[in-house]
Amino acid sequence: MKNLILKTVLILVIMSCGSGDKGELVGVSGKKYFSEKPFGMILVPGGSFIMGKSDDDLVGLQDAPTKTATVRSFYMDETEITNSEYRQFVYWVRDSIIRTNLAQAVEDYGIDLESDGIAQFAFKDADTSDATVYQKWRRNQYLENRPLNWDVDLIFDRNDYPDEDYTEVIEDMYMPEDEVFNNVRSWDVKKFKFKYNQSNIIDYLDIKEDLIRQLAADSPPILNPSDKELEELFDGFSRKQFVKQVSPEIYPDTTVWITDFKYSYNEPMHNDYFWHDAYNDYPVVGVTWQQAKAFCEWRTMNKNSFQREKNKDVVPQFRLPTEAEWEYAARGGLQGATFPWGGPYAKNDRGCFLANFKPSRGDYAADQALYTVEGDAYEANDFGLFNMSGNVAEWVDSSYESEGYEFSSSMNPNVNNSTNKKKITRGGSWKDVKYFLQVSSRDYEFEDIPRSFIGFRTVHDYLGTDLSANMGTNSVRVKR
Repeated sequence: MKNLILKTVLILVIMSCGSGDKGELVGVSGKKYFSEKPFGMILVPGGSFIMGKSDDDLVGLQDAPTKTATVRSFYMDETEITNSEYRQFVYWVRDSIIRTNLAQAVEDYGIDLESDGIAQFAFKDADTSDATVYQKWRRNQYLENRPLNWDVDLIFDRNDYPDEDYTEVIEDMYMPEDEVFNNVRSWDVKKFKFKYNQSNIIDYLDIKEDLIRQLAADSPPILNPSDKELEELFDGFSRKQFVKQVSPEIYPDTTVWITDFKYSYNEPMHNDYFWHDAYNDYPVVGVTWQQAKAFCEWRTMNKNSFQREKNKDVVPQFRLPTEAEWEYAARGGLQGATFPWGGPYAKNDRGCFLANFKPSRGDYAADQALYTVEGDAYEANDFGLFNMSGNVAEWVDSSYESEGYEFSSSMNPNVNNSTNKKKITRGGSWKDVKYFLQVSSRDYEFEDIPRSFIGFRTVHDYLGTDLSANMGTNSVRVKR
């Protein structure tokens, strides 16, 4: 027994001496972190502002009464997400699904991996002859997320298809030729969906809190029950309830250019706006709120895949801005301003319009634009953000609640009721009158309805010591 005690003491002494902390609380060492500005984004320093309508807008006051709100620092896209940027998302999803179908066909058809043609698109883990035990185990555990072979280019030219098996898979992704418009070979867009898990932690915490209060009020009370105990006591309560898999179609609906405007000739926009290089830098439209959310999920996944490959820290999630973040960013640091450039006029001192909207009683071209314009057209606001008013209205991550300003927090306020399908749009668009260009004006659309005048931009949380746009010149941040 004495020997055991001596050995234990010796081990503790060795551990203490070897750690180098001299028995003090020094924390766990880690890498020095520097916030990296995402490409194409602007840092919006946090601060407080007066959110809502001014007192001379009696109708607007009912919908957006003034309140002081404070938001944390965040990065925001310099422009609305453009057609070119959204096509990167579309192409990635399209190619991933095609490669998955080709790889699955190789296995289903029992094709020899050493052969040419479709075999070159087999899953990277298809050959298990040299695989480790872990690699074999992972393959069986994650059959839906097996590694694809991205080293070989897909072949879209029908004259270059390598074999009949490849032809069968790739042609199944196109619409039948007797269903296409304009005699243009078209993908069957319903087959291209981005699948991801959407968690609702807010509803989970609210319901869990209600259940715990209910149990605490019982006699005898049950205090601090675990999730497992709650699941046993209340049939159906489980974290799984609050994590759902969603798979929205990812192609924008180009028919909005026709359906939004009856008895109007907009077929050229329907045919060319999303695909033609002439519109690369124009904002994407025809995307629903759910598609905008899917884009954010993909952008986060795409960036973090690169970060892991380079052994770098993963980055926070790209997301839609909250309503408060959007309004704060649109104001550009100007308190009480009507528009991003100040106001209250929509023209500068030379008589030129400062945004793309519907001026002069419907003279769409008076502002030098009939439909949308490039993402960086007109002047940026004082934060360096373009087209926060006009061009396209923008989806935000908030549901429309007419009384939302009354009960939302004053710190990073946001109301997003998952059961409310009405989602806020901000900024007004090329087809809206000047009122909707005001930074305080609110509008909404149903989350599954695409429009030719609604786009979006994303934000990205800033990590570390918070910056503040409201710090005075005499303010000093003390570091102890």
